[in-house]
Amino acid sequence: IKQKKRHMGDTNHYCPVSLKENFVLYPGLQEHAAKYKEKIYYFSTSENKDKFLKNPEEYVAHNEPLQAPPLRVCLLGIHGAGKSTCGRQIADKLGIFHIQFEEYLQELILPKTKKKIGPSFDEDREDDYKIPEELEDLSQTMTKTETEQSKQEVVLTDEEEAIKANLKDNMELPPKVLDEIVPDWWKKEPFRSTGFILDGFPRTPDEARYLSERGLCPDVAVYIQVEEDDILGRLFPPRLEKWKEKRRRKKEYKKMLKELKAKQRV
Repeated sequence: IKQKKRHMGDTNHYCPVSLKENFVLYPGLQEHAAKYKEKIYYFSTSENKDKFLKNPEEYVAHNEPLQAPPLRVCLLGIHGAGKSTCGRQIADKLGIFHIQFEEYLQELILPKTKKKIGPSFDEDREDDYKIPEELEDLSQTMTKTETEQSKQEVVLTDEEEAIKANLKDNMELPPKVLDEIVPDWWKKEPFRSTGFILDGFPRTPDEARYLSERGLCPDVAVYIQVEEDDILGRLFPPRLEKWKEKRRRKKEYKKMLKELKAKQRV
């Protein structure tokens, strides 16, 4: 038997409660359907269906059509795939925000760490160029105040420690930390009404599951796939330059120590 044409509600097959409360187009399910004023509405959960039935007028259009949320994109790919370059260009073209997730984490702890954390930034450790205590008085490179400041330990909160572990050892961020960061891009201004490209998140199945459980749905997820040779050509030259700079600094450090020891003998 041919089914009659269904008259869908203002949000079509998307959940009107998710749109109203979270400003997200979340597909509804047929098992969570309800009829109101001869129109059929689908809901993402039975709880949202109950909310709608208690006060349907709050979730339907009145004088003008319901406003659709802006574009939200998750841009994924391995390190060196060109996510940031593509993300910046697309964001400029569409007039939306470009959020580089790892860079955002760096900015959160940078006021305390004073330097960026991670494998790319840990090649030169402070201890590698530390002047021995017996030679400090002969060295003019650091004042006493600077030496004392460098010895002061930085106290990080539990959340900041989790971010540091994520950047340094790729440890997963707990949901408690993600709750302080991610939902704001969906729910707070100016991101809520403008839209964004989220570069480098989610990175793991657990992070993708986190977005799903919180109802934070991107409109599209783009994965950039690149050949290994292309990535090698992109990442190798700057790494080589960094290695040469490290060799130069090591050579200068050894020369300085030799001169300081000569002074000490005199």
